[in-house]
Amino acid sequence: MVKTVILNDTPIEVTDFQEETILDEKTGKAVPKIGFQFKVTSEAYHDITTLLYEMDFHVKVPEKKLDFPATIHAYSTSVTNLYEENAVGEFSLELIGREE
Repeated sequence: MVKTVILNDTPIEVTDFQEETILDEKTGKAVPKIGFQFKVTSEAYHDITTLLYEMDFHVKVPEKKLDFPATIHAYSTSVTNLYEENAVGEFSLELIGREE
């Protein structure tokens, strides 16, 4: 069971990890696609959203021995205002492998 995904050297505790291989529409090559959920506290909100705005990541999933460049395919959150003290939101993220 995957518990940690590392995005650009930032470890994130995850739940509901999913993994598959898809064909890149542009290149026709097989690339990894992963999806997962994670909780974000009001204290971590700024750092996490700043990280996600980068859009392109170096992804590591130690439990699966995955290590690949990726870009965001889909992203959602359960709340829109995590600036309120003690608020916690559930984020959902899908990443697709890309060529460097």
